[in-house]
Amino acid sequence: LFGKRVVELDLAAILSGTRFRGDMEERLKMIIDEIKDNRDKLITFIDEIHLLVGIGSGGESSMDAANIFKPSLARGELHVMGATTLKEYKKYIEKDQALERRFQPITVPEPTVEQTIEILRGLRDRYESHHRIKILDESLIAAAELSNRYITSRFLPDKAIDLMDQAAARVRIQSTVEPDEVRGMDEKIHSLKKELEAVQRSKKTKEAEAVKKEIFDLEKKRENSFDKWQEQKARTIPEVNTKSIAEVVSKLTGIPVSDLTEEERDKLLNLEKKLSARVIGQSEAIEAVSQAVRRSRAGLGDPSRPISSFLFLGPTGVGKTELSRSLAFVLFGDQEAMVRLDMSEYMERHNVARLIGAPPGYVGYEEGGQLTEAVRRRPHSIILLDEIEKAHPDVFNILLQVLEDGRLTDGQGRLVDFSNTVIIATSNIGFELIQHEFDKEEKKRMAYEELRTKIKEELKHHFRPEFLNRIDEIIVFRSLSKEQIGQIVKLQLAVLKSKLNHAGFGLEVSQSAVDAVVEKGYDPHFGARELRRIIQREVENRISDMILKDRPKRGMVINVDFKNKEFVLSLK
Repeated sequence: LFGKRVVELDLAAILSGTRFRGDMEERLKMIIDEIKDNRDKLITFIDEIHLLVGIGSGGESSMDAANIFKPSLARGELHVMGATTLKEYKKYIEKDQALERRFQPITVPEPTVEQTIEILRGLRDRYESHHRIKILDESLIAAAELSNRYITSRFLPDKAIDLMDQAAARVRIQSTVEPDEVRGMDEKIHSLKKELEAVQRSKKTKEAEAVKKEIFDLEKKRENSFDKWQEQKARTIPEVNTKSIAEVVSKLTGIPVSDLTEEERDKLLNLEKKLSARVIGQSEAIEAVSQAVRRSRAGLGDPSRPISSFLFLGPTGVGKTELSRSLAFVLFGDQEAMVRLDMSEYMERHNVARLIGAPPGYVGYEEGGQLTEAVRRRPHSIILLDEIEKAHPDVFNILLQVLEDGRLTDGQGRLVDFSNTVIIATSNIGFELIQHEFDKEEKKRMAYEELRTKIKEELKHHFRPEFLNRIDEIIVFRSLSKEQIGQIVKLQLAVLKSKLNHAGFGLEVSQSAVDAVVEKGYDPHFGARELRRIIQREVENRISDMILKDRPKRGMVINVDFKNKEFVLSLK
């Protein structure tokens, strides 16, 4: 190979402009003859080599480009390298066995993160000169690592190179944008010029002179600021750092920048604190979830499996779904990063295929599956399987593969990656046992681990051992006490207060009103869901009536109190 020159054969250029039969064949024959004359000096590269099969075989002729190449390839008169994908190689080249024999297939694997970093270092000079910026070494490492972790739909090094290119373009554009100070002065000058026109029309000479002077001074000040910025820009070369890469990843995946650049160790260590602020009274459940997520993020988990998988057990309205939303918010920065599937919709066998999509030949084949499509669109999400005990047994056959291998093939044969998801299944199994324990005096209640062991035994009567064995953590939620219900009331009233603040009003709720909501809404059998209805009926309805009838001014505070067995509202 030493001393040989690589030339590319452009198949599109050969085909373009061929009006009559034989034009393409003539061009190709001339090219092959020229390559033969220089075969000791040339290696011919053909991108998308599968296109050789079929090119030029229009009409009655069966002589396509592949058949023209075959004799020369068989005699060793050409040195040809081609590139194609495995799918297209199988579809086009393997079907033509004579053409397949002429080539030695070489599979090019995806490079590792370390190899990608070396590739990026080789490309760095080219991108630095193109964008006229400096790319730090830390940004190359970040591009390789973050793209490998967060962008699962593409391959290295392509996705890492794209990240570096986009980050460099963003940094360059940001460096050319005028500073806020200069833009603010431009806006002020523009408004003063309009004011000057109005003053001149009304023939107010003194005022016009004052405005002219103000415009002149402002333009001079603007010119000085602009010159300083230009000098500073000329002295400093914009740099692409880890934060620049993280911003691009954030834009592509929807994960907040802070979650990528913040020391993840600190975020994970404070996981209990962040979750406890949103979910009340489930300290054991929160601790178990936090430990499982930390274990996975510390690198002790299997990178090919989901981040974690949980089975939440407990009565209705105690925070199972809320903990899932909170986990989505803490891990992925958005509580909407949650795919919720009501498993009661999959009780019948014929509905199970909806999870992964209908197979070829069936109605709805092109639509894809409800589970697989949701994960393909948002690979970083919480998957909530609500009331899993109601699902058909065939659903568990699908889930076994997801829980064990972190991947699933949909109805169209595409591989869907679940390695960046957290899978949570909820169930009311063991509700009677949890409720029975809660009804006892506090001293007589069994310990959390003992209760969990008893419920695990009960689970064996409902779920197959291979499913339970693949779940990382089985978490039991306790019934809520009256004090915990009081804390939840305050949280819900804080949400109402923020809505009113947005509308321009304040809200103050007395302790007696909070206690009244707790008394009316507390039922250990129904959890916290009743509170929402009580607050809507007793507080929100009265506030909406007051706003419509009394028309309070913006900035006024609405007081909510409880007197003589009813809620009383006043304004101040």
